[in-house]
Amino acid sequence: MTAERLTAPAGDGRGLEVLRYAGDGLPLVFHHGTPNAAVEFPQLAEAAGARGWELILYSRPGYGSSTRNEGRTVAHAAEDVQAILDHLGHERFVTLGWSGGGPHALACAAHLPERCIAASTLAGVAPFDADGLDFLDGMGPENVEEFGAAARSRAELEAFLESFAGQLATVTADDLAASLGGLVDEVDRAALTGELADVLARMFHRAVASGIGGWLDDDLAFVRDWGFDLSSIRVPVAIWQGAQDRMVPFAHGRWLARRVPGATVHLHEDEGHISLAQQLPRILEELERIQA
Repeated sequence: MTAERLTAPAGDGRGLEVLRYAGDGLPLVFHHGTPNAAVEFPQLAEAAGARGWELILYSRPGYGSSTRNEGRTVAHAAEDVQAILDHLGHERFVTLGWSGGGPHALACAAHLPERCIAASTLAGVAPFDADGLDFLDGMGPENVEEFGAAARSRAELEAFLESFAGQLATVTADDLAASLGGLVDEVDRAALTGELADVLARMFHRAVASGIGGWLDDDLAFVRDWGFDLSSIRVPVAIWQGAQDRMVPFAHGRWLARRVPGATVHLHEDEGHISLAQQLPRILEELERIQA
């Protein structure tokens, strides 16, 4: 399967980079991680195709060829997804967010309840100021430094991201586990092989191809108010999280499980941040089952 690359117009004149795996069924909108961008994702395309779904991947503003939207909040993702769906002629959809994409999938559930009929987060991050959650506890040292910088100052964050962008721009699939350092444990190192490692390396390449703008704006959005209240969500939501995750700790999944009304929860003791993606067929099977 191959994807068509196109540009969808946002309401304010920006362009949104979209990859579309055509299908006759329900659209699945995928929100990539941080820092990532839309690239061909065969494992996800195969899982979506098995359900007869059309797969839509897009690059958030500032990533890939999507026009930057400086100062955006997490909630702005719902407006961009709505613009993409309108451009493609779709009404209802389901959505999945991996890692930094998790909050953006929840934004769609909160702001587009008439269109989003189910949402799922895969190793999704919780709010930075979440009551009862130590956001940084259990994260690898690289993420502790990154989010700490985001909370302290924009200039400090910019310097941190610039120091890593060059490495991500050229990282190979074979070197990916080593490059991620303390962000992966043995479970995720074992998963970072073959086609999945190749996809992630290409996601990193495209994420920083036009600079750090998208990455910077993601991080700043995460440590500010997201622009919606999780308790307002009435769309069926599934939450998947692994206890071996050093990028987004297990506590984030447990916190979201308590705060998203009626969520279906899968907290796996033996999964990490990357290895959990091997559950994509099961994740989409459940997303189909819980639809409103």
